Amino acid sequence: MTDDTSKHAPEAANDEAEIAAVSPEGNEAEAQAADADPIALLQAENADLRDKYLRLAAEMDNLRRRTERDVKDAKSYAVAGFARDMLAVSDNLRRGLEAIPAEALEAGEAGLKALAEGVEMTERSMLAALERHGVRKLEPIGEKFDPHFHQAMFEVPNTEVPNGTVLQVVQDGYKIGDRVLRPAMVGVSKGGPKVPANGGDQQG
Repeated sequence: MTDDTSKHAPEAANDEAEIAAVSPEGNEAEAQAADADPIALLQAENADLRDKYLRLAAEMDNLRRRTERDVKDAKSYAVAGFARDMLAVSDNLRRGLEAIPAEALEAGEAGLKALAEGVEMTERSMLAALERHGVRKLEPIGEKFDPHFHQAMFEVPNTEVPNGTVLQVVQDGYKIGDRVLRPAMVGVSKGGPKVPANGGDQQG
């Protein structure tokens, strides 16, 4: 009996030593969690929430700016199609005025003169109404040809002005806001000195 007990005693001692060695390691994580500073945890959580708030605020600000820009564009360009149609009417009024012989107007025929004045007044009124809605007439004479705002119809030989200068306007062009509504049909110079690549662009 004594021999068996002495035989198993070293094994029991070894088991106890192994348990004693493992237990502190198993409890280390719990001890660290228990000892964690609650203020530090709150500060970290607060910093995370603040970062999320700033990101959300920036996104909302960007959304607000995009919405304001879209609303502004919608207001500015909503009449573009209607304005373009009205320009066609204005063109017809101008053609009607130009079709009246100058001699007839100079002869002082009262009816014809009154009619011409009425048509001209209607044209001016229409263009003024369009201008109140952001439609502006292009003034390209003397400017460098810009394909975004002009449509070249012919070339005019001229060595006294830079090559590609707008010299004549066949049909007036218009823009609405910063966008071209209808390009001006123009005649451009040919044969003069070349314009530098960074020459001023014309936008009316």
